[in-house]
Amino acid sequence: MDNNKKKSLFRSDALDYQRQKWTGKALLISKIPASVITGFCLLFLIVVILAMIFFDYSRRIDVDGEVITLPHAININSPQQGYITTTFVKVGDRVKKGDPLYELDVARITSSGNVSSAAVESIKIQTANLHAMIAKLESNKASTLENLQSQIDSYAKAHKETEKMVNSAREGVKKMNESLNNYEKYLKKGLITQDQLNYQRAQSLSQQSAYQALNSQSIQEKIQLSQLRSDKFTRAADFDNQIIQNKSQLSDLERQLAEYKANNSIIISAKLDGIIESLSVTPGQMVETGASLAQIKPVDNVHYFLLLWLPDNSLPYVKVQDGINIRYNAFPADKFGQFPGKIISISSVPASPQEMSTYSSGARQEKGSYYKVLVAINDTEFSDKGKKLQISGGLQARVIVFLEKKPLYQWAIAPINKIKNSVSGVVNDR
Repeated sequence: MDNNKKKSLFRSDALDYQRQKWTGKALLISKIPASVITGFCLLFLIVVILAMIFFDYSRRIDVDGEVITLPHAININSPQQGYITTTFVKVGDRVKKGDPLYELDVARITSSGNVSSAAVESIKIQTANLHAMIAKLESNKASTLENLQSQIDSYAKAHKETEKMVNSAREGVKKMNESLNNYEKYLKKGLITQDQLNYQRAQSLSQQSAYQALNSQSIQEKIQLSQLRSDKFTRAADFDNQIIQNKSQLSDLERQLAEYKANNSIIISAKLDGIIESLSVTPGQMVETGASLAQIKPVDNVHYFLLLWLPDNSLPYVKVQDGINIRYNAFPADKFGQFPGKIISISSVPASPQEMSTYSSGARQEKGSYYKVLVAINDTEFSDKGKKLQISGGLQARVIVFLEKKPLYQWAIAPINKIKNSVSGVVNDR
């Protein structure tokens, strides 16, 4: 009866706990002496302190970059809206500067036909007429000048003969005057009669008249020769003026023809020597102004660089000739490892948004100021299991840039310096 009452008052679990609970404290006895533990703790502290003093760490950041080439690979864009009529090259072809790539049809078509083609045909007819006129003028000039020169030569020959006759007549007049003087002396001496003297005087006057006539003829011939030579230069100048005027009109027509041809079709040519990397359009396809048509990759004297966009807060810690680690997106670092690079230039002013937008790595950057950095690349070719691999322009990369280098203890107290700067007062000039 009592047992049944006791069982009804206390649970068996409670009675078992009262019998088994500890009435004292548990004491764990260690087998390692306290001095050894203390020594290990002191040694650990000493190692930590020495590491904080003598070991240093370089702060680093990851920045985006991409491979560029100098000269750059270029994109050929459409200068106007039109239709591609002809493709002159294919992917992989090597081209030289000026080689044609596409023919672009930009003609205007109306109900009366192709406006540019009709104008081109009209200008071609005018050009042919002007060419014929110029050829005719040049032929007339040659024949006219030849005729004038023939006249000049004839008059010059006749004048030469006249000059001989004038000289001969002059000598005759001189001798006749001498003979007349002798006759006058003979008359005084009574050797001749007065009639003989008068006859001699008449002969002298006749000789002088012949000389005067020949001299006048010589002067007239000189005047005619001078006039013919002047006419020759004048006629040549007239012909030259007409030819120049026609050539000027021809040049103007050729310019108009080039403009109409440009309004009809445009030849899009290569802008540098290289290899056709890609073609974006095919014949018959319509393109808009500025549409990409082709890409040309330079192959001669090509230098590879890595272009980085460095944030402004890291600029004070980076300088030329600093080394960096490069990880190309196309060649995972866990398989190919990291590649070395060396900074060769840092821009002194932040890059403009327009400049950054021309690069795929720059377009991904967040708002802020970034400086353009060029990095020299040592390894441009490498192999994997016998397969030759080569970097190319536009290859994206993640780059580790090393910034300031300080002992570990300075990094440990950096938060304290931040607190100090935040609670300090105004900095005064000294």
